[in-house]
Amino acid sequence: MNTLDYIIVAVYSLGFLGLGYYFQDQKDGKDYFLGGKSFGWLPLGLSIMATQLSAISFISAPAFVGMRANGGMEWLTYEFGVPLAMIFLMVVLIPPLYKSGVVSIYEYLERRFDASSRLLLSAVFLVNRGFSTAIMVYTISIILESVLGISFWSTLLIIGVITLIYSFQGGMKAVVYGDMIQMIILFFGIIACMGYGLHHLGGWDNFMANVDQTRLDAVDFNSYGFAQGEEFGFWPMLLGGFFLYVSYYGTDQSQAQRMLSAKDMNTVRKTLLFNGLVRFPVTLTYCIMGLIIGTLAFTTPEFLAKIPEGKPDRMIPIFISDYLPHGMIGLLIVAILSAAMSSLSSTINSLSAVTMEDFIDRGKKMDAQQYMRISRLTALFWGVVCILLAAVAGNIADTVIEAINKIGSIFYGPILAIFLLAIMTKKTHALGANIGLLTGVLLNIALMQFAGDQIFWIWWNVIGTIVTFVVGFGVSLLIRRESKFPLDFYIDWKKLSQAESILLIVFFVAIIVLSVSIGQLLM
Repeated sequence: MNTLDYIIVAVYSLGFLGLGYYFQDQKDGKDYFLGGKSFGWLPLGLSIMATQLSAISFISAPAFVGMRANGGMEWLTYEFGVPLAMIFLMVVLIPPLYKSGVVSIYEYLERRFDASSRLLLSAVFLVNRGFSTAIMVYTISIILESVLGISFWSTLLIIGVITLIYSFQGGMKAVVYGDMIQMIILFFGIIACMGYGLHHLGGWDNFMANVDQTRLDAVDFNSYGFAQGEEFGFWPMLLGGFFLYVSYYGTDQSQAQRMLSAKDMNTVRKTLLFNGLVRFPVTLTYCIMGLIIGTLAFTTPEFLAKIPEGKPDRMIPIFISDYLPHGMIGLLIVAILSAAMSSLSSTINSLSAVTMEDFIDRGKKMDAQQYMRISRLTALFWGVVCILLAAVAGNIADTVIEAINKIGSIFYGPILAIFLLAIMTKKTHALGANIGLLTGVLLNIALMQFAGDQIFWIWWNVIGTIVTFVVGFGVSLLIRRESKFPLDFYIDWKKLSQAESILLIVFFVAIIVLSVSIGQLLM
């Protein structure tokens, strides 16, 4: 990096500090955590996309496609479950949560069951989301330190302190509109990397002449994920991905909070439709970027020699530092920082919301001024916690990053089942739900310990959901207790025939066909 690159990073950083200052006036908790329910579908959709397209995705997904052993365009199979998950969220999960008026989605569980279900899931969210986000920040900081000459502490402070300040001041409005800007910058960065990669390869035809043809295969209909080495098959990625995305978007506070911030349910549906339609093209774009840069690495000995063995994640940062002109390097560093800051800002706001709603203000009625003061203090607290965890992650990061996806799949299915029991059944009571949750989680832990090589981890999302639902409902039928069902809601299955649902189904079929034929299309 030279002076121009540092100026670009500095201007970007100052701009986001100004963003937090601009949105610093909030009247109450719903204004701070939900932006006063004033958002339209485009800012919410871009905000969700920015959080999904994290710094890890920008660096690791292209490395998986272009360089990792046994990698390739099969990364696209992660997206197969998204359109169907968006339909399920529109019809079943989000409407009752939005209608209930909650800030923390876990409050819904206390209204339906009791405080134990609410506090248990809230605590799990706080620990898991805070820890995983800290590891993400650590990983990005250490990668940038190792290949771009930016010190670890400089990167950590840029990501952590600036994000903390604008999240602390501006609340959800700063998070959402900041994410919009970051998403645009990040996508521009992907396009820039593609363009410069093709330039250094000598054009598209030369790229296709040298690309590893085995990496163009995206869909494997013969891999079911029930034997060692069977991963990323069509059925496990479709079914497991469906349950994973329904749980992540619908029962994880960091994502569901965006839906609760929409100005009405029509906006929620448009936001989900946008996400269901746009995720795949964005993923396809950075997968092709990975193919291009990976091909450049394998055909350029000096480039390949700089990538440490067993660490393909270094591919994108090395490409940025060695193959892009100054000024563009600064913009791409901003893109990586944008992705990291997007994930961290969302985490800070959602951790603060859950802490306030589920623990500090639960059962109380604070006045607006006191609520806002403590809310900002909790945001500050969680921001500092994430930064400190990132600073001390050190030796555990290389193993924990890979484990985080598996650990998430231990909990996503059972947590989803609890919400489905709350919404779709009337006879389920708190004891049954809690026993079901415990059973599902323990079963998934056992699968990880004793069958991790035989059952692909994405199946744990399906298994955990089914087992938790069946046990929770069954226990409630066997052990009769009073079941609270105070919320006026029923599932309108006719919504499956709405235009949004039909469009998403058509799009689902289209991305399957495109993925199956991606090799021929690229040629």
